[in-house]
Amino acid sequence: MAISAGKLKHRLQFAVRTAPVDDGYGNVVSGEWVGQFEARCALTFLKGSETVLASRLEARSPVIIGMRNSINARRVTHEWRATDMNTGVIYEIKEQPRPSDDRAVLEMLAESGVAA
Repeated sequence: MAISAGKLKHRLQFAVRTAPVDDGYGNVVSGEWVGQFEARCALTFLKGSETVLASRLEARSPVIIGMRNSINARRVTHEWRATDMNTGVIYEIKEQPRPSDDRAVLEMLAESGVAA
């Protein structure tokens, strides 16, 4: 099922972490988040199951990110994150994007309120 333009209300920037680096004192620190691309997306907030309710109690908000299928969208993995460019909310991608039945849309589970 294709996503209509009216449902693509959220402009998300997708980013990946660079390789860990040595800080010069013998410690290895996580790399920086580097933006890869921006896309208009539809967000569907999940609710109703015990897991989701428990997540909400921990201030975690599971969401399904839907975006049009593209070369950039197919590059996203569970190691990426997405940032809402309007609100600043950060979503940690939890799974590989999966195509819809007609392959026009990719959907992925993400979660806000967690350490990325």
